[in-house]
Amino acid sequence: MCLPMVCASALILVTCAGMYTVSAEAAMPQAAASSKAVGTIKSISGNSIVLSVEGGADTNVVVQDGARLLQIEPGETDLKKAQPLQLSDLQTGDRILVRGGAGPDGKSIVAASVIAMKKADLAAKRTHDQAEWQRHGIGGLVSAVDATAGTITVSTSALGANKSVLVHVTKSTVLRRYAPGSVKFDDAAAAPIDQIKSGDQLRARGQRSADGGELTADEVVSGSFRNISGTINSVDAAANSITVQDLITKKPVVVKIADTSQLRKLPGPMAQRIAARLKGSGGEGAAGQGANGGGAANTGNAPARTPAGGSALEQKSGDSGGAQGATGAAGARGGGGGQGGDLQQAIARMPASNLTDLQKGDAVMIVATSNNADSVVAITLLSGVEPILQASPSGQSILTPWSMSGAPGGDAAP
Repeated sequence: MCLPMVCASALILVTCAGMYTVSAEAAMPQAAASSKAVGTIKSISGNSIVLSVEGGADTNVVVQDGARLLQIEPGETDLKKAQPLQLSDLQTGDRILVRGGAGPDGKSIVAASVIAMKKADLAAKRTHDQAEWQRHGIGGLVSAVDATAGTITVSTSALGANKSVLVHVTKSTVLRRYAPGSVKFDDAAAAPIDQIKSGDQLRARGQRSADGGELTADEVVSGSFRNISGTINSVDAAANSITVQDLITKKPVVVKIADTSQLRKLPGPMAQRIAARLKGSGGEGAAGQGANGGGAANTGNAPARTPAGGSALEQKSGDSGGAQGATGAAGARGGGGGQGGDLQQAIARMPASNLTDLQKGDAVMIVATSNNADSVVAITLLSGVEPILQASPSGQSILTPWSMSGAPGGDAAP
């Protein structure tokens, strides 16, 4: 899911459509606050709250008498538009930022202020944002960046013909980039255009030109990821990892399975249809322009794999040109623009698999972090892909990185 996080003295809410900053100082009494926390209300009893904090242990919060409680809408940046809130209005699942002093035990927080975003409002905002990315988003592999001109060329080919979109970045465009080694959309931080490099995977949302060849971006999120296709050498359930023989590098890679990793098994008929599509389009050409997407930028010798006009996070699926292909992607038909995203959505809707379902010799396709050549963390792992690898022996991947938790599109809820 899309979660807020604390940065400096602000509440930063990352929804599936963007990052919004709300000054926390404006909500504070004049007395200085020494402690703060942001997270989801796990339980509440009277004036005591158990807060599930991102990246940390649960925190006990005691809301003191006279504390200032405010409710703000997701996406709103002006606390002047916040509404007073009663403690009794807070519920499990609400997102809150608390500031105050440390409790007597040094671990709890005695809250002087609470800024809340209601669970139902966040869900409604997420649904709206996903629809916006569906209608107005594109995704693909960066082929060129002109920071001076503020343009990014993105290849959005999928299981179809190549297509390039020129993305225009303006002063109002929100630019974010995934943290190295992270599979969490929440960790995506503001980053200038010059951090985007050729070979990166990118999603953009904004206004498309009439011919679809250009997009003026409201939001851009980019990152460097690695696509791995190969067979499992071993499974280590105790270490929550597998070792895969990468078809591209010809070397073993340890793939760690995290709580945020998405594991799915492709149904046999779907795998056969995709394989037939790959064979029909030449396997190595129009079907995706290579195997390793972000991995191309990391390994240097891997062919470039585009994340398919609709890939992140949990998917800002597809550019609108291929939106009708949800079943087309699953059945390996339809236009190239949005198929990848539609396929990613279909994958996200499949029942989850477990590490114990995997066996030595199984063929897998993986999107992973790119921070280490020998050991990575899986974002998405897809098994049942034997027919696809037979149709594309070089290891061409059909996955994109955007199925991670909290990523654009929110389908993995991730």
